[in-house]
Amino acid sequence: MSVYEYRGIQIASGKPVKGYRDADNPKALRALLRRDGVMLTAASEENEEKQKKAKRDIDLFAFLKRPSTSEVAVMTRQLATLVRAGVPLVESIAALTEQVENEQLKRVLTTVRESLNEGTSFAKSLDQHPGVFPPLYVNMIAAGEASGTLEAVLERLSDFMEGQARLKGKVTAALAYPVLMTVVGILLVGILMVAVVPKVTSVFDNLGQTLPWYTRLLIFVSDAVAGYWWLMIGSVTLGIYLFRRWKSTPDGRMRWDTIRLKLPVFGRLHLLVATARFTRTLSTLLASGVHLLQAMEIGRHVLENARLQTVITEAIGSIRGGESIAEPLKRSGVFPPMVTHMIAIGERSGQLEAMLENVSRAYEADVETRVQALTSLLEPLVIVLLGGGVGFIALAILMPLIQMNQLVE
Repeated sequence: MSVYEYRGIQIASGKPVKGYRDADNPKALRALLRRDGVMLTAASEENEEKQKKAKRDIDLFAFLKRPSTSEVAVMTRQLATLVRAGVPLVESIAALTEQVENEQLKRVLTTVRESLNEGTSFAKSLDQHPGVFPPLYVNMIAAGEASGTLEAVLERLSDFMEGQARLKGKVTAALAYPVLMTVVGILLVGILMVAVVPKVTSVFDNLGQTLPWYTRLLIFVSDAVAGYWWLMIGSVTLGIYLFRRWKSTPDGRMRWDTIRLKLPVFGRLHLLVATARFTRTLSTLLASGVHLLQAMEIGRHVLENARLQTVITEAIGSIRGGESIAEPLKRSGVFPPMVTHMIAIGERSGQLEAMLENVSRAYEADVETRVQALTSLLEPLVIVLLGGGVGFIALAILMPLIQMNQLVE
């Protein structure tokens, strides 16, 4: 059985449709679509050679086509509903394939369904698409299949992914306005420096009097920006490239991630976000039946900080040696004391999953509060800085003009 990308027309409404469907051959595909009320107009087989060619081709907009966390979370929630209602897994995947709007996710689900029909397990079918389903997702599905609680695991997964998307959305939305104002302000001041200031200050050349220091400074900066803007842009671009190249090395990443944790204000916020994500992931995995060491290894990758990942790696080695979870984390001195204290209580009481979930909830709320407070300070600060820059330009231009007027009088 092959997977086909098809185009057709709905017989009832006449609207064009497209999608992916598995069938034995084009004739069987035409019959299947006609049964669904679609008249086939074109079809191409998604064979192995075509998939390899697609992987070789460079798609500049591939990141825009990739399914978002929210889309995968909605799909997972719908799959959990269908499985809980008693619909077979293969039929549930087929129903979702027809429903999802993202083309890449539709293609992935079609491939997953084909793999399930061939006898591959659900987890291994998903593991073939790491760009859509991360290791956390695959391992939880594997645990659900092994324990016979797939529908419960799917619901936990959808809750987890929706929570992560919600937290990321809040942080992004809170920082969007200050970032936009900063970019607009830099562009505005740049245009003033290059196009406006040189024309206005040209009248000062024949004044025959000493200009104020701030006017001389403005003229110097304006001439530098107008004459060497290409050098400034090139220097900034080269600096960013060299920084990213240094950061991509193991030593550079470790140093930079250590610095990030020590930054004033933002370092604490970064630590809180990473801790909330790690504890939420660990709680979800343990509640789904994943072994502790495997859950720690998966949770290590969601931290996205080399320093914190090193701490978790050392903790995994200590746990294998017979220590508790809390002890190596506390010994590292990186994680907040509340985290290690709650984990220790959870280990002693046998309620580790619940304690980890409580920690993640508390830190997610703390992150939201800190981000709101930070943005409430950033917005007026950006406005003051922009106003100060424009005010300085206006002062440096107007004061010599006022002095000229006084001399004339």
